Amino acid sequence: MEREYKARVTSKGQATIPLQVRRRLGFNPGDVPDLLKLNREAWNREVQKGNIWTRPVSPEVIADARMGKWSLLLTPTKPVPAEWYPELRGRKVLCLASGGGQQGPILAAVGADVVVLDNSPAQLEQDRMVAEREGLSIRLEHGDMRDLSRFEDESFDLIFHPVSNCFVDSVLSVWKESYRVLRPGGTLLAGFVNPIVYIFDMNEWDRGNLVVRYKIPYSDLHDLPKNDLARRVADHNTIEFGHTLQHQIGGQIAAGFAIAGFYEDVSGGDLLDPYRDSQAKAPGFIPGMKRSSLRPSRRPLACLLPSDGAC
Repeated sequence: MEREYKARVTSKGQATIPLQVRRRLGFNPGDVPDLLKLNREAWNREVQKGNIWTRPVSPEVIADARMGKWSLLLTPTKPVPAEWYPELRGRKVLCLASGGGQQGPILAAVGADVVVLDNSPAQLEQDRMVAEREGLSIRLEHGDMRDLSRFEDESFDLIFHPVSNCFVDSVLSVWKESYRVLRPGGTLLAGFVNPIVYIFDMNEWDRGNLVVRYKIPYSDLHDLPKNDLARRVADHNTIEFGHTLQHQIGGQIAAGFAIAGFYEDVSGGDLLDPYRDSQAKAPGFIPGMKRSSLRPSRRPLACLLPSDGAC
């Protein structure tokens, strides 16, 4: 059976780090470290440092979007194909784990009714700043990408989910919740990390060496040596997880999606870029309420999987 790493969820909905991991990190028995809190603080600091994915778009970008000249990134370098988007004006769009003042404001400028959900208040503040500067209407929600219970079933026409599910322990709940809140015929555009990046020793990586050390699925919490994990926590770095392709791609299909397109991207400068694309993105598309009723579609996407898996 395939492993899937999970943090324990408290009655308040917090994902807490397992006891054996807390002991490795030296926490007192009464302390309950919160995985969401650790990554929230890490991304808040990334905003302070000016991480490229936290920099709000310029007024010029918004002006171009209003004129119909725009594009978005799910992964580091390749824009999403224009034909992957449904009609956006007046449609309900959820930018899932997509704060930072980038995708949400552009989609709002195009005419979509946008909700941005993110775990980092500092990232959401970037969206608020752009919205106020440009006179855009964007609803901001602070929350966990795995838990969309605040939204009713069939609430959105499009979910835009850039690379981010590496910061949660379970990706299957992300796909299940996304399917639930999408309307029939809705579209999920999702980017995720190729898990191969997590098999390498990061200490050797920093020295410019590719040394295989870990297996997939990967978890910082379970697989990193104690000192390395403690240092990541102390330095307020993100806690990350390398999910299997079975969970990333198969999980979307199991949730009810048909994979209608797929391509890979590079990271924009890391050690693996010369060897292979290291980010992948896939739109999920729901042409019907049930997978058993899926049929080939004329929707202009690269590939639509009917229920028998043929393409």
